[in-house]
Amino acid sequence: MTDAPAHGFDTLQIHAGARPDPATGARQTPIYQTTAYVFRDADHAAALFNLQEVGFIYSRLTNPTVAVLQERIATLEGGVGAVCCSSGHAAQIMALFPLMMPGNNVVVSTRLYGGTVTQFTHTIKRFGWNAKFVDFDDLDAVKAACDDQTRAVFCEAIANPGGYITDLDAISAIADEAGVPLIVDNTSATPYLCRPIEHGATLVVHSTTKYLTGNGTVTGGCVVDSGKFDWSASDKFPSLSAPEPAYHGLKFHETFGALAFTFHGIAIGLRDLGMTMNPQAAHYTLMGTETLSLRMDRHVENAMKIAEWLENDPRVDYVTYAGLKSSPYNKRVEKICPRGAGGLFTFAVKGGYEACVKLVNSLEIFSHVANLGDTRSLIIHSASTTHRQLTEEQQIAAGAAPEVVRVSIGTENADDLIADLDQALAKATA
Repeated sequence: MTDAPAHGFDTLQIHAGARPDPATGARQTPIYQTTAYVFRDADHAAALFNLQEVGFIYSRLTNPTVAVLQERIATLEGGVGAVCCSSGHAAQIMALFPLMMPGNNVVVSTRLYGGTVTQFTHTIKRFGWNAKFVDFDDLDAVKAACDDQTRAVFCEAIANPGGYITDLDAISAIADEAGVPLIVDNTSATPYLCRPIEHGATLVVHSTTKYLTGNGTVTGGCVVDSGKFDWSASDKFPSLSAPEPAYHGLKFHETFGALAFTFHGIAIGLRDLGMTMNPQAAHYTLMGTETLSLRMDRHVENAMKIAEWLENDPRVDYVTYAGLKSSPYNKRVEKICPRGAGGLFTFAVKGGYEACVKLVNSLEIFSHVANLGDTRSLIIHSASTTHRQLTEEQQIAAGAAPEVVRVSIGTENADDLIADLDQALAKATA
């Protein structure tokens, strides 16, 4: 449970969840590199396994280092609890796992990271689940896509790769009307720029690999529970409202109330799926969160300057950064992301696919990698990499057309980044 005190974001990103180590007094959260924990006695062990007492059993389920990170992210997002796991993709499955049964569907935005599109198009079908892809700017289409088998609505706050901003308030209203949770991937925005729960989201997922860690060292994921959804309002979510056979008929929502989803994520999700975050990864991410606001301000400042420069360059067809006044999503920035439109966007290079490849190969400061959210500036040609498995129609719908490159603007000197883009564009369009 995260009863957040009335502190500012800059304070919470350093202190939330963390306390001096009771054994040694260590101020930084230690890496508890252990698989198991000694029980006080047989009754203590039984109480833990019966979910009658909260504590540490086995690091597939809970770990002190990971627990600090869970509390910190939940606090920053304004949730009641969180479950960390091994990657952002794991977090998406963890979010859906308590909600879905064979035959159910999730209504999802067409503007998603390419790996998520592949996961929802192909992989989840192995569970008997289905995804309905809809343009989330078409609210009537989103509403029409929700049916009796819909169990969730899924989108990204700032969509990867294009940097498009979703109208979370409008989408959450549709999810509420359908009686299902809204799941928002907040990876590209982070809780510093956007707090989806304040806009009606039930669950928030992160690839902590990205901005939350910020240094490109470890992978991780997180599911944050708002604690605001009534899982017992209908019979749609039996995993949370009905008796659980593995715990002698315990009903998660009846027993744990607002923390039902969080407890289920640990007691069932991590127990059976095993997509656990390791304590060293949690440690790196905890250190990353301590500078999150400082980094995000610089990411936004640099992105705005570079996007404006690119928009005025004759070698560039268009730029998708929502911070630009020319963007159709610019009006949503103040409402959804009041501190800025993030550091992620795309731009189209005149000369198409081949010019994009030349551009990527000619850059010196920008790193050509399949990642985002690093302090280093990154670039990738999505159509030939992250979105390669998609059809051209899907690529265009996702904002990853063949003539487009995605940039994740880092915290370097903006003028140096512009100079690097300038010389690479000259070679790419010669």
